Amino acid sequence: MSASFTSDSVPTNSSMPWTQDKQKLLMQGEILVQTRSHTAWGGAVTAWMYLPLMRSNVWQQITDYPRWVHYFPDVIKSEVLQSGEMKRLYQSAQKTFFFFTAQVEIYLDVVEEFGQKIQFKLQKGNFHDFTANLDLKDCGDGTLLSYTVQATPTIPIPSIFIQQAMNFELPANMRKMRQVLCKGQ
Repeated sequence: MSASFTSDSVPTNSSMPWTQDKQKLLMQGEILVQTRSHTAWGGAVTAWMYLPLMRSNVWQQITDYPRWVHYFPDVIKSEVLQSGEMKRLYQSAQKTFFFFTAQVEIYLDVVEEFGQKIQFKLQKGNFHDFTANLDLKDCGDGTLLSYTVQATPTIPIPSIFIQQAMNFELPANMRKMRQVLCKGQ
């Protein structure tokens, strides 16, 4: 696979130094992750992955929101409640930690910039705040997808634990997403 990064394909909204080594790792299938603090009880993370698919193909699949249950194993329901210029989604997820299972429900306002960006913003749910942005850029023969999430749960968990969980879980979720997207082409 011979693809190269151009100035248009390297993300400009991050402090990630895009060295040749990191670009090569992305092209080889690695998921690159950058975590940062958000609030005392929350965290923020951005993950990047290369998809060997045309951006239009990726867009068509990721905007099929009920399908997100296949991308993220902890998401057990993803439903479009309202369509139109602004969409409204309902999602529920379940995660088991040691001896207890946490379940969250969120209602998200979704704004799409056709073929390029999706912005998710919490309307209501089990978080003090939650925003996510998914960006797509052409990259060689495929697409560079970046996914940024910042959230503060209502359960007071120190941000360092939230960041560690994001750093550990998001790459696995992104690999699963890539697997499903590539099968669906």
